Amino acid sequence: MQEEARGKDLNPFLSMTLRLATIAAFALTLAVAAPARAQSLEPRAYANLPIGLNFLVAGYAYSQGDVLLDPSVPVTDANAKVNTLLLGYVRSVDFWGNSGSAGLVLPYAGISASGQITTSGQTETQSASVTRSGFGDPVLRLAVNLYGAPALPMEQFREYHQDTIVGASLVVTAPWGKYDGSKLVNVGTNRWSFKPEVGVSQALGPWILEGALGVTFFSDNDDFFGGHTRKQEPLYSAQAHAIYTFNPRLWASLSSTYYAGGRTSVDGALNDDLQQNSRWGATLARSLDPRNSIKLYYTSGATARAGTNFQTVGITWQYLWGAGI
Repeated sequence: MQEEARGKDLNPFLSMTLRLATIAAFALTLAVAAPARAQSLEPRAYANLPIGLNFLVAGYAYSQGDVLLDPSVPVTDANAKVNTLLLGYVRSVDFWGNSGSAGLVLPYAGISASGQITTSGQTETQSASVTRSGFGDPVLRLAVNLYGAPALPMEQFREYHQDTIVGASLVVTAPWGKYDGSKLVNVGTNRWSFKPEVGVSQALGPWILEGALGVTFFSDNDDFFGGHTRKQEPLYSAQAHAIYTFNPRLWASLSSTYYAGGRTSVDGALNDDLQQNSRWGATLARSLDPRNSIKLYYTSGATARAGTNFQTVGITWQYLWGAGI
């Protein structure tokens, strides 16, 4: 009888820890796994978590199609295959009474691509194929939930139930990836990017509906293909997610995003690469035990005015510890 009672007492805690293993913010992993980072799909990016949790994340993604690690380069009819490995760390933190997270991801990518290249000042294209590999630009993400998700220790978090959450985040990429100014296609981008975003998450029974608006700003690449200066205008994005929780171990989502802007110029000459594109994706996340979980995801282009018409499939593994678990 005592063992049975202990089992009943353990069930709520076990259920909660299994749920935690699957709801951590994977935004960082998706932002790096998709070569076009500003267009990543990020379900559960503003989920509430108890303070003091740590997440180690490792993943692999394969992308194929009209995709380059810097989608603004002047390449048409691109056909690329990109393999990306990533390793990341995320920690849930207390931001002045509100829950939040801080995370860092380091990617390593290999790319094999072919296409038609037109450089600045030329009127004819030429065929070319390249292979590249190396570390990509590291990504830092800071997020805070401004409403509906207070910072709670594990003991109090057990009584928490989501209603409406409003959050904000900032994703920064640093120009520290492998880059060669004499090459047109690189793994690194040789520029900073900054993406502030606001998001809303609403729980409706087993469903969670989410939406987010963001804009990505880019610094100049002053060593573009032989010492030219490449500028890129801000890229505006909106995304929506419908998430269904089957049980504490398993959830799935359907997602979509639309992004526009991002026109580039080289030494002041504007390129015809204004983006007005959309993508869709699906995600499935399952906890294996209270500390380990895996996630499978797929994204594909829906409409594309300029580039980024590609497909990505990926998997991530996550290990969690801390906060009394």
